[in-house]
Amino acid sequence: MTYRRAVIPALLGGVLLTALLWWAGESLQALRLQGATDAIGGRAAAELERWLVPWSYEPPAGAWAGVDVPGGPAGGDGARYLALHGTALRIRFAAVFAFFLPGALLLVRGLPPVHGRMPATLLAVWAWGIVAGTLAVTVSAPWLIASYGHGSYRFLPQLASAIAAGRQILVVTALAAAAVAVLAARITVKGAGPLPGESVPAHAARSAATAGTAVIALSLVVLSYQPVAAAVQTAFPGSGLLAEPGDLLRQWLLLGAWSDPGGSDIGAWLLYRAADALLLVVVWWALRSLPGLLTRTTVPAMAVGAVCATVLGLPAGRLLRAATDGTAAHGGLPQLFATLGDGVPAALTCGIPAGIAAAATLRAACRSRGPATGPQAP
Repeated sequence: MTYRRAVIPALLGGVLLTALLWWAGESLQALRLQGATDAIGGRAAAELERWLVPWSYEPPAGAWAGVDVPGGPAGGDGARYLALHGTALRIRFAAVFAFFLPGALLLVRGLPPVHGRMPATLLAVWAWGIVAGTLAVTVSAPWLIASYGHGSYRFLPQLASAIAAGRQILVVTALAAAAVAVLAARITVKGAGPLPGESVPAHAARSAATAGTAVIALSLVVLSYQPVAAAVQTAFPGSGLLAEPGDLLRQWLLLGAWSDPGGSDIGAWLLYRAADALLLVVVWWALRSLPGLLTRTTVPAMAVGAVCATVLGLPAGRLLRAATDGTAAHGGLPQLFATLGDGVPAALTCGIPAGIAAAATLRAACRSRGPATGPQAP
């Protein structure tokens, strides 16, 4: 599939994702109406408002608390803070489109939605939409922090908190954008002629998947073990603006958190850990299938694919955990969706080296066996 055919779906998906996030942010006022509160409940309305605030041009209540702004937000320094807040949001929406476009272009071109690839393409583009939104929040966070007037106070913890905001709405909007992009790609790929493909030995695909999954397991099993995580969080005190980087390091390095069963029931502890096992299974299966699905197995494609596989494994594990610990039954949909989207920065950090390791292992395994013979990877 040529870039000319792939760029149209990527553009459509990027524009739709940006528009949906803008529309969601502008809908914040509707949640504060009495009718909305009566319809969905005060608790659910407050939770939805918390999810939408990071995408709204209207700053949260009390944003300038403790800041000397003569005349309030409408005048004096307050007007400049409000303008800086608007600049941060404009950077955020532009960054969503800028980050989504190249990733979606690479996925649609390397994983065209034909010959049984459509579900895989949809899932991959969906996951990349969540990654693009998270990266957009990250790059715009410094402007947002500065707009509140206390950017020099515990900057890195503030940055970690800003990056963690607004992910829940991304799960829904990215899915809609991915569906439109994949449907458009299905149309543009027609008439493109036979697509290239690579024959990958099954043993090489399994070896590559194992190598990539081992990188993910390093974060999920080793770094996420609470004593190790505590050491990571407190090992780098820093100074000045770089003081207290622990919260930020946890976000970008740790895919979970777990401890020994202690005095609790070992069966319940193992059931709770099943979510982590499911994440590793999703990553392994995706990395095993990816070489056979890609039209050309390149390092960038494998790296982006590993990131998307990790991002998809995270909500799968969260949903399984919610089903086993009663969160879905007692907390309702707001509580169920509250944890969706968590761990995306760490998935990006660990997914890129996982994809590189998988690609290197795949090439080494194929080179050692020579021409592909026997059963092939799906």
